[in-house]
Amino acid sequence: MKRIAIVVLITLFMVSCKSKAIAVAASNAPTTEAGYMTSKKIIENHYNNKNQFSTLYIKSNARYADNKQTQNVTAEIKIKKDEQILVSIRFLGITMAKALITPKSVNYYEKINGSYFEGDFSSLSQWLGTDLDYSKIQNMLLGEAIDDLTKGKYLESLLEQTYRLDDTSNTNTKKSFFLDADKFLVKKQEITQTAEERMIKVSYADNIVYKEVTLPTSVQINTFQKKGNTEINLDYNTVTFNEELSFPYSVPNGYKRIIIK
Repeated sequence: MKRIAIVVLITLFMVSCKSKAIAVAASNAPTTEAGYMTSKKIIENHYNNKNQFSTLYIKSNARYADNKQTQNVTAEIKIKKDEQILVSIRFLGITMAKALITPKSVNYYEKINGSYFEGDFSSLSQWLGTDLDYSKIQNMLLGEAIDDLTKGKYLESLLEQTYRLDDTSNTNTKKSFFLDADKFLVKKQEITQTAEERMIKVSYADNIVYKEVTLPTSVQINTFQKKGNTEINLDYNTVTFNEELSFPYSVPNGYKRIIIK
């Protein structure tokens, strides 16, 4: 439980619609065969997708698996766009862990070991060995490209109705983004750190078009490193938009603070 709390809540952090918004299933109609397109145009089309909401509530089933264990929990995710994210992990209805993320801070606690963390993204990024910030976590939960694609340089290619963008700016950290050739939504994104021998892959499935934004119904996160592999599957069960949400967070008394050096 401690490991799933840390991995789901911190590393990356996700259908029935109870929303007042209207959900439109993605069309199964045949699509026109995609042709060559520059990376600039692919990125422009990706960001033309709607992303117009103030708050988002997601209730999901979460499955965690590594080389030693498998655990199933529920994850409640609340997002106030560009301001804060609250993630609550529950097992049999009991809150086992919480994380509150803002653009300036990362806070979480987990019940099993009675521990908590308070810090910023710089110390957390150093600990995890990869750069993190608020936008990257929010983008991943929304099924968007983790990085701001407008700020990078990419080599484009096309294979089986999927555009691939390979970041060419860093030799050690390799980033690849796979977008469908119809709506230019992210199907998969991969980050590989060659020297450290580790890789993270995030895959999305079955997008639903809402009035406010298009969201995946499921997310699969795989991490590969020398000490072992992990897999997290998140399935959205309930999605609501633009409702008044509360973000209660307080560390229970007696918990021990984790210091990352």
